[in-house]
Amino acid sequence: MQCSWKAVILLALASIAIQYTAIRTLTSKPFQLCPLPSPQNCGLGGQETEPPFERGAAGGGGCDDYPYFSINATRKTHILVLATTRSGSSFVGQLLNQHQEVFYLFEPLYHVQTTLIPRLSHSRNAADRRVMLGASRDLLRSLYGCDLYFLESYIKPTPTNHTTDKLFRRGASRALCQQPVCDAFGPADVNVEEGDCVKKCASLNMTLATEACREKRHVAIKIVRVPEIGDLRALVEDPRLNIKVIQLVRDPRGILSSRIETFRDTYRLWRIWRATGRRPYNLDLSQLTVVCEDFLSSVSTGLSHPYWLKGKYMLVRYEDLARNPLLKTKEIYDYLGLPLDKNVEDWIHANTRGSNEPSAKHKFGTVRDSAANAESWRLKLSYDMVEYTQAVCQKVLHQLGYKAVKSVEELKNMSLSLVSDT
Repeated sequence: MQCSWKAVILLALASIAIQYTAIRTLTSKPFQLCPLPSPQNCGLGGQETEPPFERGAAGGGGCDDYPYFSINATRKTHILVLATTRSGSSFVGQLLNQHQEVFYLFEPLYHVQTTLIPRLSHSRNAADRRVMLGASRDLLRSLYGCDLYFLESYIKPTPTNHTTDKLFRRGASRALCQQPVCDAFGPADVNVEEGDCVKKCASLNMTLATEACREKRHVAIKIVRVPEIGDLRALVEDPRLNIKVIQLVRDPRGILSSRIETFRDTYRLWRIWRATGRRPYNLDLSQLTVVCEDFLSSVSTGLSHPYWLKGKYMLVRYEDLARNPLLKTKEIYDYLGLPLDKNVEDWIHANTRGSNEPSAKHKFGTVRDSAANAESWRLKLSYDMVEYTQAVCQKVLHQLGYKAVKSVEELKNMSLSLVSDT
């Protein structure tokens, strides 16, 4: 019986690998060796030329079909927001999305995960992880080159004639809710609600989306399905890309509180603990520990300043953004080397100010009112849950400048900030 179970597991893993290989084979075009852009064209200084790289060419054509690889000093900036769920990443994504010269995609790796590893949000299985990361890097590389057709392989049902209405959170991208992709809104419609975009825009034409991407000067992608920065090293080092990573972190105690409220079924046992004061014996503690382990590993790598991340990594705490969104956004744009246009500033003013009106729309309400709002988890979690979180996440809390509380009174005293100044 034991051997049969092993056989079943091996067959399942083999099936996942075969599926991924088949997707790549069916969607990739004939490969040929293309010469790397010269250092003069890429603005890479005196970096040595590396061996040729492979790239598919449409209809058997050559490297000229991919002009974005022969880039000069004004080449695209490829912005990557690396985060975890319920860490404020949607807000950061929108700070980039509002820029007129940025083409933004909201978590395209969702489609990779649901296709290759269904029902698993953050698999810790080594084989699953390798498959997921390999596919993720390939897809990100293609998307940064505005090759949106590659994404079709992971969308279910498969798009017909390059058209689909199943792209995850399509309405979160301004570029996919504007002309030429969507005719429902004109240039004057600056702040289109995500729901309105989905309702009024026709099915997404991937050809038009590709054109829209190529018209923009920069591409930004938000991901929450890659555990740590080290998993992206091959992508960051790819000389065809101009990657700038923004790693967003949040107090793990705040992440836990937000997930308990948002993912009610998945975090049901945590809610029972909060309500009864007793920790269920079968509680999945990895839902907390994995976040802290990934943060610790990734941030440690980033802050050690390895040569491959030089000038390509910025660490942002959600709480700092919540306390002073405009100032922190300016710092982010300075790091990216992009001007902060008026659209971004207007959006910040419209979406980060508190309101007592019940009808007021604040999609990103968690950042609308100073540091107290960013630490609202302190009024939602019980002290024993906070104490446990501090114990298992002690190292990363210290590393990121989050203070531990030692009593219920300290926890509930909102005049006392638990976020150290950086």
